[in-house]
Amino acid sequence: MAAGDDECTASVGEITISPVKVQSLPHLTHYLPNLKTFPNPLDRNQFYRPSDGFYISPCDVILRQITYDLSGIFPSPPSHLAYHRAGPRKQIFFDPSMTRVAIVTCGGLCPGLNTVIRELVVGLWELYGVRQIYGIIAGYRGFYSFEPVALNPKLVEDWHKRGGSVLETSRGGFDLEKIVNSIKDHEFDQVYVIGGDGTMRGAVTIFDEICRQKLNVSIAGIPKTVDNDIGIIDRSFGFQTAVEMAQQAISAAYVEAESAVNGIGLVKLMGRSTGHIALHATLSSRDVDCCLIPENEFYLEGIGGLFEFLEQRLKENGHAVLVVAEGAGQDMIPRSDAQKKETDESGNPVFLDVGRWLKSELKSWWDRDHPGELFTIKYIDPMYMVRAVPANATDNLYCTLLAHSAIHGVMAGYTGFVSGPINGNYAYIPIAEVANAKNPVNTMDHKWAWVRSVNNQPDFIKR
Repeated sequence: MAAGDDECTASVGEITISPVKVQSLPHLTHYLPNLKTFPNPLDRNQFYRPSDGFYISPCDVILRQITYDLSGIFPSPPSHLAYHRAGPRKQIFFDPSMTRVAIVTCGGLCPGLNTVIRELVVGLWELYGVRQIYGIIAGYRGFYSFEPVALNPKLVEDWHKRGGSVLETSRGGFDLEKIVNSIKDHEFDQVYVIGGDGTMRGAVTIFDEICRQKLNVSIAGIPKTVDNDIGIIDRSFGFQTAVEMAQQAISAAYVEAESAVNGIGLVKLMGRSTGHIALHATLSSRDVDCCLIPENEFYLEGIGGLFEFLEQRLKENGHAVLVVAEGAGQDMIPRSDAQKKETDESGNPVFLDVGRWLKSELKSWWDRDHPGELFTIKYIDPMYMVRAVPANATDNLYCTLLAHSAIHGVMAGYTGFVSGPINGNYAYIPIAEVANAKNPVNTMDHKWAWVRSVNNQPDFIKR
């Protein structure tokens, strides 16, 4: 029975809950039906004593949506989507003594990368007895450009204390034929891919080709994006560390602004398409007067504009702190035709520095409207500092759970999936869904309303 065909109904009093539809999850047996199974080695692990309910069954699912409007004003969906719960299964589809594993990190840096690598190695080694574990150097291109590096628990023992990626990472370099040939040549049975949405789209392509060739290889994704722009899952690892580091930059900006006459502290934070870091850092610090994010357009001049707002704040307090996400206001910055076409190695448009542009605009505004008056603006760009630090305690724990969830799923024969929390519970999600899912800040929900209630900034809606 296909997992996606499972449906059930339930009722509470006079309220009927729509059927639950479980999202189908790719499995090696879908194209290799005669695979041999093995008892889970956790049964023999001296540190584990599996009890009733320890092993996850196909009936354990996580609901995608957990809040409902029971008033009947808004129509309910015909069925409610659910995902298979992450965790160990009673039977596994790989012989640990023969299994060969590849781990690769792609894209930009993010706090927690080394923790995920470490926990994959330690989890495979200690929980399942896998001994042939290899790291791929420098992202996707490392499959065909470098020899894999053998990994073991002793080697990765302190990696969680380091920032960056010990395996090194890079953007681009995706060559499907060379990557799949390398997987076959090195006889890898499992491939763990750590990266953002672009990396996940590459993993989808690899998964599709492996399915087409009917290879006994499982692909698992562990989503990484410091600015939390991957959808479906609750959050991506490294995000909370980034918010914590961003607050330090905001605190410095506040000190600089408060210590000057008509002082403005300007902080640019990571967030190409989403403003989650800027939003959460603003809510956490309470020192920010205005938060600018890509999802909320703003303007400078006129009634309700940024200049008018900052002038009022300077009159009231003598200083102000402004936080801007790197993707905010990009359409307002003048650029040449060549700059409009420029892209990075991953194919993303190259953004201009909104912080430097905003600093220049603010200085020109003050010189124009307040000639001869004192004015100071201090610009702080902590972007690379934010992403290069080791993960904090919360993210370290999160990375461990992500890694172990991925291991359990792969050993159970699942493939083409991502492990991640949905509503606080860890689930397996088809990688194609995650690769295409976005997570923009919803400026119509309560969280953005909290930002505006904390700093009383304008909505930037022209009336």
